[in-house]
Amino acid sequence: MSYQTILFDHEAGVVTITFNRPDRLNALNQEMLAEFRDALDRVTRAPDVRVLLLTGTGRAFIAGADINEFLQFGPLEAQAFSRSVHETGFQLEALEIPVIACVNGFALGGGLEMAMGCDFIYAADTARLGQPEINLGIIPGFGGTQRLARLVGKGVAKELVLTGRLLDAAEARTLGLVARIFPADTFMAECRKVARSLAAKGRVSVRAAKQAIDRGFDQDLRNACLQEVDAFALCFASPDAHEGARAFLEKRQPKFL
Repeated sequence: MSYQTILFDHEAGVVTITFNRPDRLNALNQEMLAEFRDALDRVTRAPDVRVLLLTGTGRAFIAGADINEFLQFGPLEAQAFSRSVHETGFQLEALEIPVIACVNGFALGGGLEMAMGCDFIYAADTARLGQPEINLGIIPGFGGTQRLARLVGKGVAKELVLTGRLLDAAEARTLGLVARIFPADTFMAECRKVARSLAAKGRVSVRAAKQAIDRGFDQDLRNACLQEVDAFALCFASPDAHEGARAFLEKRQPKFL
């Protein structure tokens, strides 16, 4: 598929998908959604991809869904679109590699919901985030009522969804929504620096750590820790575990598979 609404870059094990409708602040429409899902399929099939970055062109990450399409929706069309975006979010979460949302500007509505489907969020110091759908007479329909509550707590999520107010990057970090903030003028360089560091780590241990956190999150502590035991043991099926230990003892950088 040739892309009209996203950019796809693959360099040294790091793929960057850039939402690219700057004249519409990268508003999410059905064309962009189809192209994004195709790009995620490419990432899934590529064995040499070790990290995925998502970002946007211009002043926005994704500034929400394309409201022009909403004018054509009845309940059935809205339900189908919502289900499609939800499936994309689950596809994103199912990737075995680290996925970083690099929120360079506005991440509103569906944009924040897409970012919350990533493993964590980095934000430029100029970023603005929020779920303002209530101001359109609707609610978040792409996971916002659920992922936001899991990230910041039920009470804070209700306040943000019911008021529709926007957060700056500093408040978003205080709430635990954003992991780190970087200056806007060096933002993507800093994100790529982290991506290169992650790409150099052992593939098996990175996948095991991500899966242990995700699978244990909704379980009771004892069963979640049993998941960790199995994931820890699995790491020793890879030569990376012994290479990491030898490199530490020999005071050198490890050479992981």
